[in-house]
Amino acid sequence: MTNIQIAPSLLSADFSKLGDELRDIEAGGADLVHLDVMDGHFVPNLTIGPAIVKSCRAQTKLPFDCHLMISEPQRYIDAFLKAGANMISIHQEAEPHLQRALQMIRDGGAKAGIAINPATPAESLSTAIEFCDFVLVMTVNPGFGGQKFIEPVVGKIRHIAQMIRERGVAVDIEVDGGIDAATAPLVVAAGARILVAGSAVFGQPDRRAAMEAIRNSVVAQT
Repeated sequence: MTNIQIAPSLLSADFSKLGDELRDIEAGGADLVHLDVMDGHFVPNLTIGPAIVKSCRAQTKLPFDCHLMISEPQRYIDAFLKAGANMISIHQEAEPHLQRALQMIRDGGAKAGIAINPATPAESLSTAIEFCDFVLVMTVNPGFGGQKFIEPVVGKIRHIAQMIRERGVAVDIEVDGGIDAATAPLVVAAGARILVAGSAVFGQPDRRAAMEAIRNSVVAQT
């Protein structure tokens, strides 16, 4: 069986009952919780900050995967580490001192990730991939949930997977945007191992069944 992890995106949850939503996906078999942090500057939306992450931390034992879609991410790394983040990804497009920022995350005891937008080429990772633990490939343009999967990005995932193999580095590929039972097999076949799913999980009445459908779709292709 293909070893994948499913990370439901809290952006698609009911914010009036986040504790219940977190407990529901934990009971349903989620591997991680994906937390979308948006500042209204780097992306055209505002979501959550460290205080919400800290409040959620007490509600589940699942690892927290914080995706910082924000300008000047270095300024906020420490706050998210203190709030309980286990993984933090920062956008290459937003951070001119990428290696330093990644080291800050690792020094704080979390896994460090580089996030790249759909239009950012795989080659842009060539000088930093050794400094991270995972690459978060956006398969939609960041800022809003429920967007349509951008299929040409699958080729980029394949390219990044090849780069990882050639360099012999222990780096996972995470994919975020439009992931469901139809698109999951495409990205996993290309090399992704961590699948962020928003409405495909939280938009369904039975979250366990929704996550099992994604896992089964991948298994069916192997």
